[in-house]
Amino acid sequence: MARVALVTGGQRGIGAAISKALQGAGRTVVASYAGNDAAAAAFTEETGIRCVKFDVSDFAGCQAAVAKIEAEVGPIEILVNNAGITRDAMMRKLTRDMWDAVIDTNLGGCYNLCKSVWDGMSARKFGRIVNIGSINGQAGQLGQVNYAAAKSGIHGFTKALAQEGARASITVNAIAPGYVDTEMVRAVPADVLEKIIARIPRGRLGKAEDIARGVLFLTADDADFITGSTLSINGGQHMY
Repeated sequence: MARVALVTGGQRGIGAAISKALQGAGRTVVASYAGNDAAAAAFTEETGIRCVKFDVSDFAGCQAAVAKIEAEVGPIEILVNNAGITRDAMMRKLTRDMWDAVIDTNLGGCYNLCKSVWDGMSARKFGRIVNIGSINGQAGQLGQVNYAAAKSGIHGFTKALAQEGARASITVNAIAPGYVDTEMVRAVPADVLEKIIARIPRGRLGKAEDIARGVLFLTADDADFITGSTLSINGGQHMY
């Protein structure tokens, strides 16, 4: 029976590439989404991947969604915490609501989903968890105190949880993408984007598929000696 993989934010951008790659590797994939029903329906029609709507920042909602997926599809053995948001502002304009929204979604979502699948993975003595961090969680970024803090927290969260899961054959790793050619990055003004690309030694933006290949590597059945690691996929922009 194919292993069930849950990819949060898995029907657009990097998440969509991850979902498709896992499906191509023979996994049964479920993609979560937060709000765009039409986009989710189109993604399911295109790929056959089931989409489930819930808010990763809502602990009870995550628990209910995981229970439903496991009852209807099967036990979740692969979890990719990809869902994330931005609420960018300089500190003088950064409100508490903007801070809470990003921390609760980007970092809190990792806790909520890991907590929801942890007992099952532990009982089955198998699990693959990949948390999607960011180059900006490693190097910081102007106007992204909330986002950088959340993504930096993901890297520490990953190292700590990996130690708890090791004896139960649960690996917990992170990927820190650099600047990837997604809808969000394409919205950056052209002159700013040129400066970003100029700082990338490879001379281009990343592709969503670059990140998906990293997820495939870390979630393979035989990747059981890799845990607590952060894989930086950034074209050499930040070597950490």
